[in-house]
Amino acid sequence: MESSVGLRERKKEATRQAVHEAAMRLTVENGFDGVTIEAIADAAGVSRRTFSNYFTNKEDALLYGDEQHITALVRAVRERPSDEPAWPALRAAVAHLGHGRTPAEREWAVRTRLALRHPSLLARQMANHAAMERDLADAVAARPGPAVRPVLVAAAFLTSLRIAMRLWIEEDLARDLLSVIDEVLEEMERGVA
Repeated sequence: MESSVGLRERKKEATRQAVHEAAMRLTVENGFDGVTIEAIADAAGVSRRTFSNYFTNKEDALLYGDEQHITALVRAVRERPSDEPAWPALRAAVAHLGHGRTPAEREWAVRTRLALRHPSLLARQMANHAAMERDLADAVAARPGPAVRPVLVAAAFLTSLRIAMRLWIEEDLARDLLSVIDEVLEEMERGVA
């Protein structure tokens, strides 16, 4: 029974990923406004109804990669040693997740550029980040360190990541993303740690 549940979950994840990749590919090729849910479903080889089982709209399908990053980051922070202060744990989690992820960086840059140009996509991305902020605040709440509210630490951290991403894009991806993130986090750390 357990293996069939695992297989079912893997198939669902594969479908979700296929729809996300189709949404990304079609949006890059045709622009955000030139892509329909039907086109995404066709490109992913699923029905419109199956699309709706996984995503509410095309914004959600496009930003699924962001959700995956959010989940991975929160999990990585929770897996850090419990006696590690919040800010170093957050920095270590990002560094750990970022090693060897150049293709993911490019996708992240594409999603960020799209969000900056399309208000509905930006609104959905900000909603994802608000949810991540709550999850990160929960993940750092019991960690030692200065008497700073966990939600403030999480918000400062996510703002730093957003600024680093924007700088990286404005520099036309000239530097390694992790280097830009580390530089911004180092500057921010002087104010929160």
